Amino acid sequence: MADIIASVEKNQNQLMQDFKELIRETNESYKEEILSPLTITLGDEFQCILKDLEASVNIILNLEEAIIHKKLNFRLRYVLHQGNIETPINSTIAYEMLGSGLTEARHKLNNSKHNKFRYTISVENKLQHTILINAFKIFENITEKWDIEKDYEIVSNFIKFKDYKIVSEKMNKTRSQLWKREKTLNIESYNSIKNIIQLITLNQ
Repeated sequence: MADIIASVEKNQNQLMQDFKELIRETNESYKEEILSPLTITLGDEFQCILKDLEASVNIILNLEEAIIHKKLNFRLRYVLHQGNIETPINSTIAYEMLGSGLTEARHKLNNSKHNKFRYTISVENKLQHTILINAFKIFENITEKWDIEKDYEIVSNFIKFKDYKIVSEKMNKTRSQLWKREKTLNIESYNSIKNIIQLITLNQ
């Protein structure tokens, strides 16, 4: 589950248009990994059921990078929870299902609104649980410093093209400028912690 932080402070029409498009694209890109699709529930929230931990983490990372690529003016607060669903899984829309897993995830999302940390992780494997909590804290510490106007375009290009020399050509800026920006934006650290997050999910 996830919700938009401080959604009432945004332009509501633009926010919902951007949010719906983000959800639609994610469902299309990850349809093989999704058991019950990302479904907008309360206007500024979505819920879904995913195939496994690897798919869950990859979708979170994809959502975060899509927000940067599109320069969307909102941030999401996530709950990734492993739990039981007692009723049949609805593969068309994430409604009309019951289970302790969904109940607990909803409880955690409500509680997370009083927490500055954007990622709540709860998985059964204790090692994965501990590493993911700490890794996402580092991930957030890096990405929270990026500004939508000053940084998103450059970060987007670094995510797409990796090499500062290629980014300098794409953005028509000097290599020296982009090398310095790569350092101040902590792009290398971002890529490293992203790799750690993805690798730990393979130990299932």
